[in-house]
Amino acid sequence: MPRATTRPQPAGREPGAAPAAPLAPTPSQTIGPFFGYALPFPGGGQIAPAGHPDTVTVHGLVRDGTGAPVPDALLEFWQAGPDGSLTGAPGSLRRDPATGAVIGRDGVDFTGFGRVPTDADGRYVLRTLPATAPAGRPDAAPYLAVCVFARGLLHHLATRVYFPEHATANAADPLLAQLPTERARTLLACADGPGRYRFDVQLQQTADGTHEETVFLAFR
Repeated sequence: MPRATTRPQPAGREPGAAPAAPLAPTPSQTIGPFFGYALPFPGGGQIAPAGHPDTVTVHGLVRDGTGAPVPDALLEFWQAGPDGSLTGAPGSLRRDPATGAVIGRDGVDFTGFGRVPTDADGRYVLRTLPATAPAGRPDAAPYLAVCVFARGLLHHLATRVYFPEHATANAADPLLAQLPTERARTLLACADGPGRYRFDVQLQQTADGTHEETVFLAFR
């Protein structure tokens, strides 16, 4: 004769009690950073073809909300080609056909992409061609697009670098034009020598207001 069976109850729950409410999802967390281990590649900051006469240098410092440098950040730069094209060219992450190791750029093609880690002092250096406005966007000023990865960030941050010699175009740019002057200034690089520009990234405004947070963008 079949016997009735009793299904085991979870520990701490009385028979006949209402089901427990579902648990809330655990928030995402950073567990690194591991940027310096796998993501940098040879020539990551050398976007301009070797020896190109128009090469410019963009350098700067990444700071946190206390004003301290961030020594383990990673910055990715994207820019339109000299003709405004956004298609880019392959070749930033070439691999050795025998070993599979990343050997970096061929030193000839302009790919429009760079990846640069900050050093122990929170500094980065990029060598590239002058920025151009994307083709088909006559209202846009020339700029570099930037993605910032750093410890404590659950998601990367997106921003832009504009350049002082394009004052007229900057004034009409759809992004810069909608920002207050003091906020737009955080997206403007400063010339500090022939073919040299400084652009600092401030992840959060400091408590004393000495450093204002860089404008970061949300894409929808």
